[in-house]
Amino acid sequence: MSKKHDTSWRIKSIIGGSIGNLVEWYDWYAYSAFTIYFASAFFPKSSPTAQLLNTAGIFAAGFLMRPLGGYLFGRIADKSGRKKAMTLSVLLMSFGSLLIAVLPGYNSIGTAAAVLLLVARLMQGLSVGGEYGTSATYLSEVAASHRRGFYSSFQYVTLIGGQLTALGLQLILQQVLTEAQLLGWGWRIPFIIGALLSLTALYLRSNLNESEVFQNKAAAKKESSLKELLKHPRAIATVTGLTLGGTIAFYTYTTYMQKFLVNTVQLTKNQSTLLTFLSLLLFALLQPVFGLLSDKIGRKPLLLSFGVLGTLCTVPLLTALSQTSGMWMAFVFMMAALLIVSGYTSINAVVKAELFPVKVRALGVGLPYSLTVAIFGGTAEYLALWFKNAGCESCYYWYVTGCIFISLLVYLKMSDTKYTSLIDKEE
Repeated sequence: MSKKHDTSWRIKSIIGGSIGNLVEWYDWYAYSAFTIYFASAFFPKSSPTAQLLNTAGIFAAGFLMRPLGGYLFGRIADKSGRKKAMTLSVLLMSFGSLLIAVLPGYNSIGTAAAVLLLVARLMQGLSVGGEYGTSATYLSEVAASHRRGFYSSFQYVTLIGGQLTALGLQLILQQVLTEAQLLGWGWRIPFIIGALLSLTALYLRSNLNESEVFQNKAAAKKESSLKELLKHPRAIATVTGLTLGGTIAFYTYTTYMQKFLVNTVQLTKNQSTLLTFLSLLLFALLQPVFGLLSDKIGRKPLLLSFGVLGTLCTVPLLTALSQTSGMWMAFVFMMAALLIVSGYTSINAVVKAELFPVKVRALGVGLPYSLTVAIFGGTAEYLALWFKNAGCESCYYWYVTGCIFISLLVYLKMSDTKYTSLIDKEE
């Protein structure tokens, strides 16, 4: 049996690519989850709020590095191979996590502690910025054409899984360590674990086979460049428009939702953490189901369902959620929203990969995606809190609706990539 039709080879490739993606996103979210415990270690003890603002600023700086990571690793993936780019990205993430884990605090080395924390976070930002485009490209290329939606959906399964792992570890450490222990040294544990997991992912990725589509391109000696990418303006614009509404909806209902449940719905922190964990777990399980559905009926119907339902239901859902007083009713509203968002998250990676030719595929997927996420996804939580502080929290609901509507216009105009996939043409 040829490698092209060897199911075990494909499964090994999907697992290697997906596990590395989980580790990358675990490392990325661990910083956000444990900020409340390590902020005081790196900044002067002027006030807890100032410390959190400083660590939040460094978190934002990591977001700003993602487009650069998308460009650098996209170029490497298109020029030297998907395997090499994915291996380098997880290695860089390992260095970043290890640096945070062993950094001395402000009391030991003064402001150098904050500077080194920034360096570590910039490394992680570069890494995760390069991870999306290269892993999306690799998973899409190694999957069989009739199961491409299903296999590529595991990118978001593991992305959400990284978030769940960081949140789950926090819940465990909060139970087994005291507050003083977490503040003193316990916050270093997740970063040590992250560095070790990255080494495991590094081993798995170093033993992956390169995708056949890339190997055929390499044999033809086709070069990737930004100039070459700009020859595909429609595909670039499609990736940007496709990502806009989806990334804002995703960050609203995942990263920001935990704060929304406490600040607006008035649930306790324990209730908020539990609901967030359960909803993310079910959200992750939905991804392969929707991915498999896209292999049956096409990608466009799922994108249109997200666009239409997101436009019509965002304001009613968030309004109802903000006014509910029951914990489990809040959970129902959250899952309704995540069910809608799954129409985007489950297949967005494969749709983008199917838009570009092999010589610029990783760069074409990674760069416009990272730019859009940095501008809109990275500011979603800040804008939500800004509108709430200004006394117009519902204005944020309309902002999310407007962004999803713009994406809906893109979905209406674009072709269904299941039937126009450039990957199929190259194979």
